[in-house]
Amino acid sequence: MANHEFGIMETDPKKNQRFDEYDPEKYKLIKINDDFIEPLLPEFKNIPCYWHTLKRPEMNLAYCGITLIPPDSMEDFISIFNRHYVEEYKDIIILFTEARIKNKYIIHYGI
Repeated sequence: MANHEFGIMETDPKKNQRFDEYDPEKYKLIKINDDFIEPLLPEFKNIPCYWHTLKRPEMNLAYCGITLIPPDSMEDFISIFNRHYVEEYKDIIILFTEARIKNKYIIHYGI
């Protein structure tokens, strides 16, 4: 079963910092099955994110990699999750809302 994992980064990433390794102990991660993320990828395609480092701005999630989701993008993700709401999105909406309120990045570990 392929899962995506998301967690709030309590410390903002630094410009030269790279995130290339899975580090679940560092973040309180929530898991969501790929069956609930993959169908939303076309809608995520215009949301600014970073892949592995702030030096690599991209759009959408790094599906098989690590994504740094900036505070300015939280509302777009929340809106999409709410538009397609199913019970499986409850925790991720709470997480993204908390990150938006705290003005924090979210780290995403792809499948």
